Amino acid sequence: MQQLSTTIKTQLIETYKDTLQFWQDHTIDHELGGFYGEVDRLGRPVQLTPKGVVLNARILWTFSSAYNFLKDEAYLLLAHRAYQYLIEYFWDKEHGGLFWSVNHKGELLDGRKQIYAQGFGIYGLSEYYKATQNQKSLDYAIELYHLIEKHSFDPLHGGYLEALSRDWEPMEDMRLSAKDANEPKSMNTHLHIIEPYTNLYRVWPNAELAQKMEALIRVFLDKIIDHSTAHFHLFFESDWTVKSNMVSYGHDIEGAWLLHEAAEVLGNQLLLAEVQAMSLRMAEVTLREGWAADGSLLYEKDLTSNHLDEDRHWWVQAEGMVGFMDAWQISGNPLYLEKVYALWAYIRQNLIDSENGEWFLRIDAKGKPVLSDPKAGFWKCPYHNTRALMELAHRIKQ
Repeated sequence: MQQLSTTIKTQLIETYKDTLQFWQDHTIDHELGGFYGEVDRLGRPVQLTPKGVVLNARILWTFSSAYNFLKDEAYLLLAHRAYQYLIEYFWDKEHGGLFWSVNHKGELLDGRKQIYAQGFGIYGLSEYYKATQNQKSLDYAIELYHLIEKHSFDPLHGGYLEALSRDWEPMEDMRLSAKDANEPKSMNTHLHIIEPYTNLYRVWPNAELAQKMEALIRVFLDKIIDHSTAHFHLFFESDWTVKSNMVSYGHDIEGAWLLHEAAEVLGNQLLLAEVQAMSLRMAEVTLREGWAADGSLLYEKDLTSNHLDEDRHWWVQAEGMVGFMDAWQISGNPLYLEKVYALWAYIRQNLIDSENGEWFLRIDAKGKPVLSDPKAGFWKCPYHNTRALMELAHRIKQ
């Protein structure tokens, strides 16, 4: 067991470095600044592609955390680059907060304040502060936190609204992406508020922030999780009336460990015990319903039509490794550890592009990578996979 863990830890760190190398070699926009908006499967930039704030904020988190993990100065240089571009081109100097997108030159395209994106801003900026002790970075992260609480928090029903206009006014179309429902609240946005709030709390242990985190965990336990199935509901009206009938296996297993992480950081033992019990339920049902015979996790299921999306997305496999590792650490059940090993074997055999670098975005139901997908893009970022590799290496070491 010890020898196996040591071998896997070595593989994880090697893959971690290789994945980061792709971003170092192929994504830097030397001409116009920052990083390309999209890079194809061969590592070639797709010219004139807009640059999204989610990609840039995740790059900031990735290279900041990479420096915190391995202390390689090359990673810190890219963290500096991502920070400078984020503040210069995405920060709204008139109304505060982060724009949704700019064009390839850095000129404003969409100034909407998607709360999901403000959350990733906090995530990247707080991690950069951890790497550099740059007080301005922490100040920006705290300002984003206050903006979310001022403009997005729902004092009547709890939780957070999806999006507001550039000047923080209500919007008709609040969707995060074209595939999402146009509803005022979503699981996904709430998940990616608790995640950055947890990271911010590590460097800024503010009492009000702790209260907001605890209230948000309660929203998950009381409103977002379906207690009859242990799945996340995905979309809601303002009063938490459910407006979806889908299961997202990747979000279930990702949320299971992120909620546990948040409760651990807070240190409320009663809340922690409740979250651990629910995290295990979510891991168990993900394994029972979403596990495929080839050792991977399926994408999602439409409960209305009973259609199962059998694509294997890169981020789902990555989050599955951490989620099942976390379930093993909570429960001691060796079945979860076996699934971590199985997912890692699947990733190495199918998702990692050994010829051109990075990971394929998805493998189709026939087991073939979808070659039209980008290696880097508006949503294809270096955060899920590098975080999973780093998390597992840390947990194996412990």
